[in-house]
Parts: sequence; structure tokens; C-alpha cells
Amino acid sequence: MSPLTKKVAFFLGVLVAIPAFGQAAQQNLLPQAVAGWTATSTQPFHPGAQLEPNAPTADPTQLADAAREYGFVSGETANYSHGSAAPITATVYRMKDPTGAYGEYSYLKTPDMNTADFSEHSATKSDEALVLLGNLVLKIDGVNPKRDVEGIKALISAVEPKAQDGLYPMLPQQMPAEDRVDRSDHYILGPVTLDQFFPGGIGNSLGFRYAPEVETAHFDVDGRDLTMLLADYPTPQIAQSQLDSLSQKFNINGSQPAATSPAFFAERSQTTIALVAGAQSSDEANKLLDQVRPASVLTWDQPTFQFKEPRFEVMVVGAFLGTGLICLFTIVGALAFSGFRLSVKKWFPNTIFDRNTQIDILQMGLVSKPIKAEDFYTFDGKRVDDRSVDKNLPDRTALRLFK
Repeated sequence: MSPLTKKVAFFLGVLVAIPAFGQAAQQNLLPQAVAGWTATSTQPFHPGAQLEPNAPTADPTQLADAAREYGFVSGETANYSHGSAAPITATVYRMKDPTGAYGEYSYLKTPDMNTADFSEHSATKSDEALVLLGNLVLKIDGVNPKRDVEGIKALISAVEPKAQDGLYPMLPQQMPAEDRVDRSDHYILGPVTLDQFFPGGIGNSLGFRYAPEVETAHFDVDGRDLTMLLADYPTPQIAQSQLDSLSQKFNINGSQPAATSPAFFAERSQTTIALVAGAQSSDEANKLLDQVRPASVLTWDQPTFQFKEPRFEVMVVGAFLGTGLICLFTIVGALAFSGFRLSVKKWFPNTIFDRNTQIDILQMGLVSKPIKAEDFYTFDGKRVDDRSVDKNLPDRTALRLFK
């Protein structure tokens, strides 16, 4: 094999190895050992490829579609053993950004979970812990949240440095809190996931091509289960257009009385559409719709400029000081220019200034005797020879022109 062929083969091998190395680095999300737990097996993970323990749905296709809509990038699962204790399984979802991770967290969170204090967003139940860490969602199955607190915190500390920080969605804060069923809220970014949590099959008609944010939750109003949907669009015009489109397809505010779909009650507030399903009347729906407040509020909290006229004596003193500074600047500038000119004339005589060989005299022709330019410029740093100066210059006016 020639040297050139060996180099080509080497670079091709490097190009093939780089993607594999990057993939291996991305899969390194879970530690091999932490707090006495030792990983017995570690493998890549993808939602829907295998049924997850305690999953919110038993349909693998729905699991995969929901993860895709939330921006699933990669995942890793590991089985841990700890002496004679029952093994646990840890799974990490890596999403494209914290917003998608928040959605996946809300999707995996079930109503029987209680809020935990492992992080800003964490929940647990008897045999499971769910933690949101930036763009990562950590799910631990088979763990006892009360007994294994230190182990859970150690695992979180090992995974958290690999997470991408960012802001979480603000839309969930607009969902009314009164009469809301605890832990029934879900953040949604796609039609397939929406149809799992909101009735009527409106997912494909909500205009997800405009990238709206959607939040759903259940409410117990006078013993009736109502479901509310909040959809926030980029502009009020898009929100109104989507509400009009929905009114043409579904029975919204009585727009389609003969429709077979359930009745919905809706209201638009700036860029947000609020939709209620399960209400028997508009009065019942308004108990929820009236609680929705728009997120965008125009405020001005910057300090404003207040002009305060100074006292008369301050203005007089300031005028004199300003005038004096201007005069001083003028004198300094004149002295500096004069000194510069004299220095140049001394160091470079008849070179930059007073170039008598390059001066023309525009003579007015009053007499016949010509004027010599040397009679005007004779300083060359030496004593001037009076004998070379024509002292009988005519009494006339001449204009010096420099080339």
C-alpha cells in the first residue's frame, strides 16, 4: 500500500469514528456507580421501543409520538443493584431544549404522584421518582422515595451537570388554580399528545404549524369534571384566525348546534385561546374562562428623565467657566500650532513651508521690474544676507499662490 493510500485510509477511518465517538459521548448520561448503587447494564433508550414501567399509556406508539413532539434527542437507561435490595431502573430523556423537557415531564407525571423537593420540578410516588433537570428528564423506577432519599439525590447530582439550562414555559402559570384537580395539568406541543388529554379530537385543527404552546388541566366544578385548554399563539391575529377556524369545524359557543362533536366554550384574550370541554352551559364554562388572564401586560417600569433647572448663580458661574475653558483651549491650540510650524521650518527649512522655488507671484504689471519670490522667503535657519535682498521692491500689491 502506497503512503498516499495509507493517508486516505487513515482519514476515512477518522471520519467514520467521529460520529460513533459523539454518539457514545451523548449516551454517557448515567453514572456507573453512585451512592452504593452499581450499574449492571446500560443501554440506549427510545420511548416506545419497549413498554416503560408505570407509563402514562400502554400504547408504545403514543409514547414515541409524544416524545417526538416534545423534541426527544436521545436517551439512556441503566439497571442498578445495591446488595440484597431490589434493583432499580433509571432512565434519562434528553430533549432538544428545556421547554420540550418540561412537556415530557408533564406527560410522564401521573395524578397519583406527589410533589417532591429534589428540584424545582420533581414528583414521586411509592415506587417511582420523576425529576426535571434543564433539558433532561430523570425517571427512577423501583425506588422508595422515603427510604432512598440520599441515593436519589446522589443520582440527581451526577446527572444534573450534563443538563442544558434554560427557561421553562410561562403558560402553565396562566392556568386557573381554583377548583383545579391536582397534578392533572399537561404541557403540550403537538396534536397527537393533545388528543390524549383533551376530548373532541381537535389536535389537527388547532394550528400547530404556528408553533403554539398548549396547556390542559382538569377542574372539578360543582361536582362536574371540566377540561380546560389554553393555547398561546405568536400574535393575536393568528389566535383569532384559529378560533374562527375551530368554530367552523366544531360546536364552539353554539356555532355548530347539529355537530356530533361535544360542545365547547371558548374565549380569546390577546394571543391566548381558552377552551372548555364538558360544561353544560356557558355560565358553567365562564366560571373557568373568567379566571384566565393574559400573560402579556404592557408596563413601563424604567425611570423617566426629570429636568430640573439649576439656580441662576450656578448658570452664571457655569457660563464664565465654559467661556474660559473655550478661550484656554483656543490659546493652547494656537500655541501648539505655532510651535509646530516654527519647529518644522527650523528642522526642514524651505522644504514643507516657505518653498520659494515652488511659489509663483501673480504680478499686476504696474511696473516692468519683476518680483523675485526669494525676496519674500529667505529664512533657512542661518543669518540672512542683506546683500542678496532686493530692497528696491516696487510699491505694489502681489498675490502669493502656492502650487
